[in-house]
Amino acid sequence: MPANKNAMTRYKLLDDLLSNRYHDYSIADMTEYVNERLAEYGDGYSVSRRAIEKDIKYLEEGPFGADIERYTVDAVSRDGRTTVKKRCLRYSEEGFSIFKQEMSADEKLILRDTLRVIGQFDGLPNFDKLEGLRRRLNATGDDREIISFTRNPLDASNILGVLFTAISQQVVVEFKHYQFDHPDDKRTFRVNPILLKEYNCRWFLVGSIVDKGNLYTFALDRILDLKMLPEAQYQPYDGDLSERFDDIIGMTDYKRNPVLDIVFWANNIATEYIRSKPMHISQKMLCGERDAELRRRYPTLVGGRFFSIRCKKNYELIRELMSFKYDLIVLSPNEIQDEIIQTLDKMVARYKNL
Repeated sequence: MPANKNAMTRYKLLDDLLSNRYHDYSIADMTEYVNERLAEYGDGYSVSRRAIEKDIKYLEEGPFGADIERYTVDAVSRDGRTTVKKRCLRYSEEGFSIFKQEMSADEKLILRDTLRVIGQFDGLPNFDKLEGLRRRLNATGDDREIISFTRNPLDASNILGVLFTAISQQVVVEFKHYQFDHPDDKRTFRVNPILLKEYNCRWFLVGSIVDKGNLYTFALDRILDLKMLPEAQYQPYDGDLSERFDDIIGMTDYKRNPVLDIVFWANNIATEYIRSKPMHISQKMLCGERDAELRRRYPTLVGGRFFSIRCKKNYELIRELMSFKYDLIVLSPNEIQDEIIQTLDKMVARYKNL
C-alpha cells in the first residue's frame, strides 16, 4: 500500500483525472498534476512517478476495485515539433468514480427540478444521458413548464453543448467565423473558450486566441465547423472577465472608445421600465439639486425623471436608447445625441422614398 501521507488527497486528484473523458492523461501527466495541486496546499510534500503508479495499482486492487484501462493516443511533443504516441489511463466505465455516493431524497428532488429547467436549452451536452438521469429520478411524470426561457434556435443545435463541454473541461476549440456584412469571408480560429454569455436572446462565446491571449467575442449563430482539440494545450485566462462588460451595454467593446457620462430624460411611463430594468450597472436616477438644475435647463421636459449611465458608445447602447422612441430623450453628450439624430434622419428618408 502506498504511504498514507496525503493518500486520500492523491486518490481524489487521480479520481478526477481518471474520470475525465475530455483529456488524455499519462502517468507523467498525472504525476505533474498531483504535485502541482499538492504544492498549492502548501505542505511541501511531493510524490514521484513510482508513487503515482502504486496509487493507481491500489485503486485497482484495493477496496475500490476500479477497472482502469490503458490506451494510446497521438499527442504533440513538448517542443511542439513532432507527433508522439502517448500511453494514457482512464476508468473503463464512463461516469465511474470511487467517491460516488447515494443521493438523499432532497438532493434527488433538487436535481430533478434542475434538470427540468436546463432541459429547455437546445444543444445541451450529453442530452441522452440527462434524459436517462431524469428517468432514474422519476422526473418524467410531470412535464409541465414552470419556467420559460426565450430561445433563438441555432442552425447547428449541438454547438451550445459542445462549447459548454469545452469550457467546463478546458479544451481548445477550432471553428470558422464570419461577419454578417462579409458572409463569404470565413476565418478559422483556434480559441481557448472561457465563457458563454447570452444577450438579447443570442448566445456569444468569449475566448482567447491560442498563443496570443487577446480576448475575442464570437456570435454562436456565425460559428461553423466547430470541433474540440483535446490534444492542444489549453491556456487558462487569469484576468477578471466580468470587467470586460463593466463599461458596455451588450457584447461589443471598442477598446479605443472612452467611457462616456450619458444623461437622459424619460417620461413617467418609460421611467418605471427603466427603474425596474436598468440599462447598465452604473445607472442612477438623478435627484436633489442635480434634478432641479436639469429641470431649469430643460423646461419643456415635464414630469418624468432624469437618469445617468457611464459606458462606452457601441451599437447596443444606441439601440437600447432608441428602443424607448420619443419616451426617452438623450441630453448629453453631443456625440450620442448626434448619432441618434442621424439615425432618425436616415429612417425618415428611407420611409419617404418608399
